[in-house]
Amino acid sequence: MRLGLVLPLFTDDARGVLDFARHAEELGYDGVFAFDHFFPPGTSPARPSLEAFTTLSAVAASTERLVVGTLVARAVIRPAGLLVKMAASIDTASGGRMILAIGSGDSVDEPEHRAFGLPQPGLKERRAILEETVRAVQALFDGETWPGGEHVPPLQGPLAPPPRPGGPPVWIGGRSPTVVEMAARIADGWNAWGAPLEEFAEKARTLHETAGSRNVEATWAGVALVGEDDEDARALLEARRVKSPIESNLWNGSAAAFAEHLRALEEAGATWAIVQPSGPPDRIDVIASKAIAGV
Repeated sequence: MRLGLVLPLFTDDARGVLDFARHAEELGYDGVFAFDHFFPPGTSPARPSLEAFTTLSAVAASTERLVVGTLVARAVIRPAGLLVKMAASIDTASGGRMILAIGSGDSVDEPEHRAFGLPQPGLKERRAILEETVRAVQALFDGETWPGGEHVPPLQGPLAPPPRPGGPPVWIGGRSPTVVEMAARIADGWNAWGAPLEEFAEKARTLHETAGSRNVEATWAGVALVGEDDEDARALLEARRVKSPIESNLWNGSAAAFAEHLRALEEAGATWAIVQPSGPPDRIDVIASKAIAGV
């Protein structure tokens, strides 16, 4: 199993994000991923956040080995032709290190859509747009054309310069049964953000059963507050509780326990575990000291 990190994009310090990525590479992580928010959900539009694709371009140029990816790009805020062109360009510039994970977006994103004049259809339409976007992107990655559908118009391409043969892997993110089934039918991978271990294992089984002979990766991602030991983990959790409400899907425990969690995810079928580290800045070092050797 490969271990990745979510980039700390809720900042105005772009150089700091590049330093984070370079340090992750030095520590032995396999990849870094960018969420697709224009400001932190639930906060003021005046709060800073770096844009996903432009930041990934800079990260790719600043590293040599790390996979760079989205987790996840929202299908409804970029035309499919623009999305595929950006992903192909990053893949080409990075020497084939791009992963394009796409999702339908959530209701929590609505303030961003209002602030930046972006469309925000209902859930059913967003999922239809997601499926057509994935199919259109894959067609152009394969050097073909997209004939057009109800939501994504015809796309002729071609992508020049082209990405690697077949293009970057395309993942679909989401935990609903509808999204898991969609990923099993059409995607290269599926990501379950914040899923508890038992839920992840059950849905990974469903994914593979539905996919049949298709090879579809099951990947996990989530926020983790990792302590050097149990006492440190409890202290970090209490300090976080004082500052803000605790997320329902926050993982908390010692570095040794997190290493066990990663091994359990691998046994459940995960090919990637992607961590959004919470707490002090040195948490990626703490995780690496206990976890990287075992994944």
